[in-house]
Amino acid sequence: MIKEFKLPDLGEGLTESEILSWKVAVGDTVTLNQVIAEVETAKAVVELPSPFAGVVAELHEQPGTVVEVGKPIVSFEVDDAGSSNAGNSSSGDQRTGGRAAVGTPAAGSTATAGAEAVGAPAKREPNLVGYGAVVEHSGRPTRRARGPLQDVKAAAPAASLLSEPAVQPPVDAEGTERPRSTPPVRKLARDLGVDLEHVPGTGPGGLITRDDVQNFSAGSKAPVGAPLAEGQAERETRTTIKGVRKFTAAAMVQSAFTAPHVTEFLTVDVTATMELLARLKGNKAFDGYKLTPLTIAAKAVLVALRNNPSLNSRWDEASQEIVQFNYVNLGIAAATPRGLTVPNIKDADRLTLRELSSALTGLTETARAGKTSPLELSGGTISITNIGVFGIDAGTPILNPGEAAIVALGAVRKAPWVVNDELAVRQVMSLSLSFDHRLVDGEQGSRFLADLGEILADPAMVMTMI
Repeated sequence: MIKEFKLPDLGEGLTESEILSWKVAVGDTVTLNQVIAEVETAKAVVELPSPFAGVVAELHEQPGTVVEVGKPIVSFEVDDAGSSNAGNSSSGDQRTGGRAAVGTPAAGSTATAGAEAVGAPAKREPNLVGYGAVVEHSGRPTRRARGPLQDVKAAAPAASLLSEPAVQPPVDAEGTERPRSTPPVRKLARDLGVDLEHVPGTGPGGLITRDDVQNFSAGSKAPVGAPLAEGQAERETRTTIKGVRKFTAAAMVQSAFTAPHVTEFLTVDVTATMELLARLKGNKAFDGYKLTPLTIAAKAVLVALRNNPSLNSRWDEASQEIVQFNYVNLGIAAATPRGLTVPNIKDADRLTLRELSSALTGLTETARAGKTSPLELSGGTISITNIGVFGIDAGTPILNPGEAAIVALGAVRKAPWVVNDELAVRQVMSLSLSFDHRLVDGEQGSRFLADLGEILADPAMVMTMI
């Protein structure tokens, strides 16, 4: 029999994802949980495992296509045994390649049927980061607060949420029929500043598709297929805001207009730190480890936090509480081809310098390859951004949402410096510290920055702080 695999909800509240590549082709035999595709969410690239064992019958979408959640992306030819196994597999935590993976049982599978049976315990559907809330099945509907996705799905039965929605012509307040389109397409049009009244639809029944909106926008509001003015294509290039860049933009706006930012600066003579770095690189104990100024600075941040724990906290608006973290998940801002990401090293405060070096190397390589998992992108408690690699001395970094502080490391430069009342050429670095003034007082922020600078100026001072 033919089984369709529909793009699942990736557990991030997303309504769509872009297919980057297929790992299988029509006619290939696949096993249960074999990776069949890579898709890009708003945060990272995710590997999709097969929910069925069988033969690939059809690939419904091409690489580069943005697909709405619930639309079929691939069909498999499976036997009854393969279908049953796929349903049963949904009850376990699926992982692929060390990163969180996604799988959804087919409608009518053993797991689904069992959950819907009278008296059977409710099951939690697997998603990208674990398992969602238990879905209660009763004869009486439960009223819930309506979120962004619930506004679209509220009128549909739970069993039909992953089926392709029927498109109804929207009607305005005067009862006039508006252009036919789906909610994601209307949102895309709003983001691009496109008036759907002027966009001709090429989909079934005149439905306006994503391509229609994007083509219309790229043509500077000209109808699809209309010739561009001479030289217009060369004068501007439009790129749809999506994926990591779209998520980062929204997060930064939220942070900038929610947390009252304060930024302080300190320029430090880091000659002693650079000398220490050179000695460590020549030490056999560090053979094979990549040591950089970021490695030493990250360790210094972790030490400075011990005496200044207020910078390792979070403001909980809902409960009106300050959450003090007794661990440090150290975020490292990483520039990638898809935009800025801030993966974090879990329990970084427990790592030795060599372990921290390995973690930093793995984190940056994974981020640049676009393989960072959602787990690595969530749960950070404080962050570092190394703007010095771009030759920048200082800046005013924006807080990663949910964190109280972020440190920017400037470039290490040779500069004239007063040492023992005499002018000398030293290696100096500027440190920038932005913090949430709701959580961190000026005194606390200043003491942390002073401690950080003291460690980098004289690494032996660590002995007085631990």
